[in-house]
Amino acid sequence: MNDIKDERLWVIARKRALFRKNLYSYIVVNIFLWLVWWFTTGNKTGFTGYPWPVWLMLGWGFGIVTQYYKTYHGSTSNVTNKEYERLKREQEGR
Repeated sequence: MNDIKDERLWVIARKRALFRKNLYSYIVVNIFLWLVWWFTTGNKTGFTGYPWPVWLMLGWGFGIVTQYYKTYHGSTSNVTNKEYERLKREQEGR
């Protein structure tokens, strides 16, 4: 059995696992916060309280979207590596 790991793939795997963990936390915590809001402000005739969990969802959601982009669409180092490889192929092609 080969225990040697490709370092680049290992880094990608760790980032994706961390993203899934953070997304799960985001979902669970926000469901809890909305339930707190529901049970503290809701009544049979409607809602009288301000929906404060929306601000937490938006702020934390922005961080989740940013992490998703960095995890699944690469970071600037990946872009730099791709550009380097392209330039290297161009130079070898001459």
